[in-house]
Amino acid sequence: MVTTMSPAAPATAHTGSADAPACDFDVLIVGAGISGVAAAYHLQKQCPLRSYAILERRHAIGGTWDLFRYPGIRSDSDMFTLGYSFRPWDSNSMISDGAAIREYVAGTADQFGIAPHIRYGHSVTEARWSSGEARWEVSVAVEGIAEVQRMRCRFLAFCSGYYDYEQGFDPQWPGREGFRGPIVHPQHWPADLEYAGRKVVIIGSGATAVTLVPELARQAAHVTMLQRSPSYVMALPSHDAIAAVLRRWLPRGLAHGLVRWKNILAARWLYRVARRRPDAVRRFLLKAAQRQLGPAFDVGKHLNPSYQPWDQRLCIAPDADLFKAIRSGKADIVTDTIDAFTPDGIRLASGAELAADLIVTATGLKVQLLGGARLVVDGQPVSPAQTLSYKGLMYSGVPNLVSVFGYTNASWTLKAELIARYMCRVLNHMAARGLDVCVPVSDESPAATGLAIELSSGYIQRAAAVLPRQAGHKPWRMNQDYLQDLRSLRFARLDDGALRFGRRGHAQPASVPR
Repeated sequence: MVTTMSPAAPATAHTGSADAPACDFDVLIVGAGISGVAAAYHLQKQCPLRSYAILERRHAIGGTWDLFRYPGIRSDSDMFTLGYSFRPWDSNSMISDGAAIREYVAGTADQFGIAPHIRYGHSVTEARWSSGEARWEVSVAVEGIAEVQRMRCRFLAFCSGYYDYEQGFDPQWPGREGFRGPIVHPQHWPADLEYAGRKVVIIGSGATAVTLVPELARQAAHVTMLQRSPSYVMALPSHDAIAAVLRRWLPRGLAHGLVRWKNILAARWLYRVARRRPDAVRRFLLKAAQRQLGPAFDVGKHLNPSYQPWDQRLCIAPDADLFKAIRSGKADIVTDTIDAFTPDGIRLASGAELAADLIVTATGLKVQLLGGARLVVDGQPVSPAQTLSYKGLMYSGVPNLVSVFGYTNASWTLKAELIARYMCRVLNHMAARGLDVCVPVSDESPAATGLAIELSSGYIQRAAAVLPRQAGHKPWRMNQDYLQDLRSLRFARLDDGALRFGRRGHAQPASVPR
């Protein structure tokens, strides 16, 4: 028997008949990537009697790490924090390739009995909340089945990431259709694409471009990173020497915890210093790059952005691989804007022309929240852009739903696990008190607030119309600080006056003292 959030209404399978039980599952998790597996693990551990399923639109586990298959795909966070707290990363490599990460996520799902709960080829298109029933009815398009399937749950967890899996951001420049060679976006890299011995131009300056340049330069005749504006690039070792020593002399779990906290605190310190003393950090990064590239390289033009450090994410060059590729002569950076594509390459605004056999448009992501699903609460459509972000995990006015959005200045997994644990706290709180509903309630107008994601990156600014908002005070802010979130999500009171609890049938739950 499954114990549910409301002791009076046990969960059983929905049959589709008029007198069918109240729901299919206690919790539906959308997405079988890093976040979805984390949510399932903590749900099993902290709420072991709750029924759940994971709905995954694709046919493989791993999310981002299964989708992206371009050469050199790797983590841009260290693996001791990108990996789970409950399953130590067993290598001394701080930066790992996509295949290893995918295997790690799949191995975690197998080890903890999560894999049988995943339903592949299930794409959530709509979720409708009924306050009268205190249930979500979820519309699911199942591959191979024409009719839309309906599933119901008490709590909904979106772990589907924040970008469109179907298409990335791919500008249409003049003359593009006349280019003789292939034009490829990294999000959809063909498995049989040949680049050995070819001249390659990569358009972009973000993490994807910084990853691709040294990897393609191993076989290509030459690789040019064409950027409209630079990014900060920081060289870091790919192996953690301290981790190697600790793992050699200490028990596995203790060593993992120490290395994890070392990296959390180091990343936090770097971010805080960058925000407080941006000019000093800028000088440090530029000097470090100049030492790598030599005095002849124009660091001021090609690696000196107009924005301050951490207004956008820093790009990481493991073992200085980007700088080594440039020093070798196999790669270079051109800072200019595109006038038009030509049959044999790209003509720049300066009048110069770049010859190319292959063009890679590493131009970024297209943001898509909730996997593109439509939300409806008591018959009213809800746009996340018209809500305030509650602690970076819930939307104002939207009951019984969490949405995972990780850190922009640290590992995604750190926030994903905090959100999973918080969801379990809420579920147990509600079950213990016979409650059915929790909803963040704010009297502030989202129109008078700022974007919840404080980055100047193009993909964030392009998504201003779809992103939730945030206020200037707690709990309506999305922190970019793990320690602050640890206090707020692990240890602070659930009933804070903004998150309100109630019973079935109440459109606006009243606050219930803890």
